[in-house]
This record gives sequence, C-alpha cells and structure tokens, in this order.
Amino acid sequence: MNRGFYITANDRFTDYAIALLESIRATDPDTPVMLIPYDDHYQQVAKILGDRFGVLIYEDLEFIDRLSRQLQTIFGDEFFARPNQFRKQACWFGPFERFLYIDTDIVVFEKIANFMDALDEVDFICCDYQHAGGIKNVFSPAVLDLNVFSEEELKGIFNGGLWGSKKGLMTEADLYTAFGECAAHPEYFDFSQKTSDQPIMNYAILKKFPNRRNLVQGPDKGAGSWAGSGHFEWRGDRLFDPRADKPVPYLHWAGIKIQPGCPYWDIWEHYRYLQEPKPARSPLAPPKSAPLRQMLRRLFKG
Repeated sequence: MNRGFYITANDRFTDYAIALLESIRATDPDTPVMLIPYDDHYQQVAKILGDRFGVLIYEDLEFIDRLSRQLQTIFGDEFFARPNQFRKQACWFGPFERFLYIDTDIVVFEKIANFMDALDEVDFICCDYQHAGGIKNVFSPAVLDLNVFSEEELKGIFNGGLWGSKKGLMTEADLYTAFGECAAHPEYFDFSQKTSDQPIMNYAILKKFPNRRNLVQGPDKGAGSWAGSGHFEWRGDRLFDPRADKPVPYLHWAGIKIQPGCPYWDIWEHYRYLQEPKPARSPLAPPKSAPLRQMLRRLFKG
C-alpha cells in the first residue's frame, strides 16, 4: 500500500476513535486507516471501526507485542506510566510505504493525507507548535548543558500525537539503540508530566532524521492545532487561527480530558454523533456527585 494512517486504540477509547474516524471520512473516504491495538482489549472498537469506516487491523499482533515489550524492558518494567504507547512504533514496519500516525484524541477538518505530500522532499513530518513552549515535557536543560542537542536542533521538537514518515526508515536496531541511549541518560528527559513515548521519540527522531519538516514552520506560518489554545475563532463554518490567518487543520486535545465543558467540546461532540443520535447525557460526562443528604446518611450509617 502506498499511503495510509495508523491509529492506536482499545475498547475504552471507542468514543474517541469514532469521532476521529468520522472527521477523517468527512473529507477523505479513501485513504486506508489501520488500527494498532493498544492492548488485548480491542475487539469492540475494531469491529465498530471496521464495519463503519473500513478500518483494518495490523496483521502481525505478535510483533507489536514483542516490540513494545522489548522497548519497555530496556528502561525497566516500572519506569513508564503508559508503556503501551510504544506500540505505535509498529508504524515503521507496517504495509504503508508512507504513513501518518494520528492519536485518537484528535479530530481533523481537512484531507490531512495531503500532509504526506511533503514526504516527497523530507523523511519525517509533523505539524504542531510543541517547540514554541520550549523543551518542557520532552527534554531537561541537560541536553543543552551537555551538548546533546544545539538550540537550533531543539527547534525540531514535536508532539507525538501526529507525525509521519516512510516505511523502513527506522529499523528495530535503530529503535533499540535509541532507547538504550535514552535509558543510559534519564537525566536528558522531562518525565514530570508522566509522558511516556514523546521524549524518547523526539530523541530518536532528532538524532536519526536531519531531513525533517514541521509543516507549521517556515515563511508561511501554519495554524495551530492544540485544543488548549483559546484564541481560535470561527469564520463561517471553519475554525481559524487569527495569528496565522489560516484555518485550523485539526484539533488535538493533548493533555486535556475530553468531556462536557472541556475546550471545543461542541466540536468533538459534533463528530462523535455525526451519524447517530446524541444521548441526553454523554458517556464521557464525569459522575454526578451525591446529594448532600445522601452523603450525610452514608456518613452517619458508617
């Protein structure tokens, strides 16, 4: 297969995956999408996505499990909060010659398969402003103090939620080497917010791929995409970033729990229920707090 998308999901995040796929298929009915199961509990989400959107399942599940476990073992089984995020590294070995990985806490507003056109000229692409916030949640100041990366190289920091490359450019040996170097130098990284794969991915990509491109950088500044950005505004039926004077290509709720009242909840809910009735109460709504009388009753009964 020439081009396609990879996603990771399990049954717990079925709602997220449906919203993402509804948004993709709204502008792109044809680009294939492949599910990399996040864990062993994926049968429900796989069936729904397969029946409704034609999503394929990554064939070699044994390889995904082996790769993820090996990468986790390099650091130690208790080091990472969410080690299963390393399963997305199976992207490098799947059927798509060119691919875009997309987190499920994203909805898109245009045919983002076009992002992969840039892979005619470069080996790695991303499209975000992670670099604008400095090195936090990725690296510690040690990478500058010890000359691991220059300030110019650190402008290439990216968010691990949406990125693309080409099959085979990262080998298993490359991954094990990069993870081994990172495990030997935990002081290089900022794991304070319990990130798992993003710091390691950034290290591996910045070391391996000098020929890369962030699609928001350059003379024609691109629009932002983080759902935590409060400055986006509606112009007609499109969300715009007024700082770039361009439409927002996608929204990513990175670090934000998607639930009623979160930023741009109405947009996410629109895509989640694009083809089915919207429930009176969202299954993502936090549980209602018990009335005071009920709480006091329980207290005195105890």
